[in-house]
Amino acid sequence: MMMTGAGILVECLIEQGIDTVFGYPGGSVLHIYDELYRNEDRIRHVLTAHEQGAAHAADGYARASGKPGVVLATSGPGATNLVTGIATAYMDSVPLVAITGNVPVPLLGRDSFQEVDIAGVTMPVTKHNFIVKDVARLAETMRAAFSIAMSGRPGPVLVDIPKDVTADRAEWTALPLGERARLRAMPSPSDADVEAALAMVRSAKRPLLMAGGGVIASGASAELSMLAERLDAPVALTLMGHGALPASHPLFTGMIGMHGTKASNLAVRSADLIVAMGTRFSDRVVSDRPSFTRSARILHIDVDAAEISKNVRCHGSLVGDVKEVLSRMLARLEPSRKPEWLAQVEAWKGETPARADSGGRLDPFMVLDAIHERVGDEAVITTEVGQHQIWTAQRYPFAKPRTFISSGGLGTMGFGTGAAMGAQMARPDAQVVHVAGDGSFRMNCAELATIAHYGLPILIVIMNNGTLGMVRQWQTMFYGKRYAETTLDRPPDFVKLADAYGIRAWRPRDAAELRTAIDEAVSSRRPGLIDCVIDIDECVLPIVPPGRPIEEQIMATKD
Repeated sequence: MMMTGAGILVECLIEQGIDTVFGYPGGSVLHIYDELYRNEDRIRHVLTAHEQGAAHAADGYARASGKPGVVLATSGPGATNLVTGIATAYMDSVPLVAITGNVPVPLLGRDSFQEVDIAGVTMPVTKHNFIVKDVARLAETMRAAFSIAMSGRPGPVLVDIPKDVTADRAEWTALPLGERARLRAMPSPSDADVEAALAMVRSAKRPLLMAGGGVIASGASAELSMLAERLDAPVALTLMGHGALPASHPLFTGMIGMHGTKASNLAVRSADLIVAMGTRFSDRVVSDRPSFTRSARILHIDVDAAEISKNVRCHGSLVGDVKEVLSRMLARLEPSRKPEWLAQVEAWKGETPARADSGGRLDPFMVLDAIHERVGDEAVITTEVGQHQIWTAQRYPFAKPRTFISSGGLGTMGFGTGAAMGAQMARPDAQVVHVAGDGSFRMNCAELATIAHYGLPILIVIMNNGTLGMVRQWQTMFYGKRYAETTLDRPPDFVKLADAYGIRAWRPRDAAELRTAIDEAVSSRRPGLIDCVIDIDECVLPIVPPGRPIEEQIMATKD
């Protein structure tokens, strides 16, 4: 069947099982938007307030669902507005397909109106990108884009399509149903490699499992739990690994790294084997690299061979899908008990930072406890980036994969509101709660218009301390309390802002009013915002000073 490039593009999206596209129109993508209009009964388009919000929404959709997110933008500034969102997905290994329009092929490279080399701009932050100059190659390119985004280590792919290509015509042939989700082959370790890894595991007296986002991406949460129980091994999670093991599990030790628990960080120092799965040993996890491997051997399991010994030298490795690798290990691994090791770790669990009595005022843990008390384990929690993000990771008892959505690698302030929209679109029956800081939230708060228009029942909870909290904390601890440009003594009033968008809002004064506000917001199944005023000098603890060994944690602030 002969079709326009725009028609082929839409058919390819539907063929790949895409039901939602986030985006913002413009001149170079008008043919595509016209085709989306004609097919609105087959595929949904979500109009955001800004292209960055669309990119984060596609990212949140992917993280919440496990399916690829899709974002669409016009050429020039529309395309460049996607870059932060693409980079965010790249750093956290999120499958995302970004589609941009461009000027017609004859005008490429001539500094035409709203022209930019978006493929060149995004090359460092995509798994791959394409420029389609021939409509006859559009379908195969789109199929390749989805295959690359989802295969191996997931990540973003960009497809740039000049406007004349979307108007040109070519033959369209649908793939047979069985071929539509064809992915590239995963790497798989040999039996000899698996046996060598098992020898390391069997000889360990004090093993520690360290799980990252790759465990969730591969769907390996059950295998992680089975391995921990088979080995009597405590489990520490990275920021991206939250939900891979229920926080209620007796072998769970909490987060590891700069803001990790005493139990997780001391377990690293005392373990004789660290089995790291789906994690890249980022600086926020290992801090001082030489000391991180001082006492333990490391077995690294990851689908990306480039990560092996990149940041930390490993003593053994298995390159492959975490779920498949763990399944093969479990089939050959007998149970072993380590009561003394577990008793030591259990004792460390009791070493937590002391918290001052808030005197009835709202504080971060009070807010998080009240949220969980009302929404339970099924809710999806998104965050912005900053103190509130780390408090959420430390305090909220995540029980299931894909219920914690946050920007880890890039640390993108302004990420969470868009991500919450995408998560809610992906899981319409779930309660989505967006925990934000006042500094991050104001960056993309125009997306309140999107939330209100689509009636998304997202509850936004702002931990409002009137400052860029994490930066202020560093200024307090490491810069002599010189608070340069971090105090946010300026509008908006978030309650009034929400009202302007037709969203109900609350500003509770104590725990009782907070619980009432959460209950009313959740029960309504409508958008809601709760502005929680907390102390400007509330700190995230523990914290490891930058560059120090991770066991050297600050557990209390000085007066």
